[in-house]
Amino acid sequence: MRRGKPITSSLQHLVYFPERTSDNYFTIVAMHGRGTDEYDLIPLVESLGFDVLLIAPRAPRIFQVGAGYAWYDFSEEGVPEPRSFNESVKLLQEFLLQVRRGYPIDPAGPILLGFNQGAVMSYAAGLLDPTHIRGIVALSGYVPNRSNLPIKWDDLKGLPVFASHGLYDELIPVELGRESVALLQNAGANVTFKEYRMGHQVTDDVLRELTIWMREVLR
Repeated sequence: MRRGKPITSSLQHLVYFPERTSDNYFTIVAMHGRGTDEYDLIPLVESLGFDVLLIAPRAPRIFQVGAGYAWYDFSEEGVPEPRSFNESVKLLQEFLLQVRRGYPIDPAGPILLGFNQGAVMSYAAGLLDPTHIRGIVALSGYVPNRSNLPIKWDDLKGLPVFASHGLYDELIPVELGRESVALLQNAGANVTFKEYRMGHQVTDDVLRELTIWMREVLR
């Protein structure tokens, strides 16, 4: 991948183009978790080995506990703090509209990929506007269905979703991942859900399964 010049947008971000030149590219928007930044998931996406346009936004809030950034403040298990969460969702929705207009993205839209808080944001933005995305990858996250978002449940039929979760996740319990998958399956989404004997992390086993899923979605 070759690094490009970012467009002006609602979120600071990195953009990497494939080596080949095209009028439109398969695209991944990669959203980092709490306490990191826009560089965090670049190696993960590169390791998948796909020739994609990669866009990596930085979360808009400074993480108060340590270094890095956050998408929202912690409220309670499975429920983001409403004010900070809603502000970030609006910024992310605006950002996705801007990148669809400003970058040569495939007409089917990008895959939204996230870890931790980034997975929650991927779910939020994708389920609010499922007709403009190709799929969702949620690594150790959950659907924020208790946040009063106007999720387009009736428009999720056939939407490709890959979700992974650690059985020993100490930050986001696996039960939240299971609950999210049940909601998506009931809405008709095409969900691949994998549980692993791991904590709050992404392992080589996750990446192998994700690569298989991605190959099918980008075919």
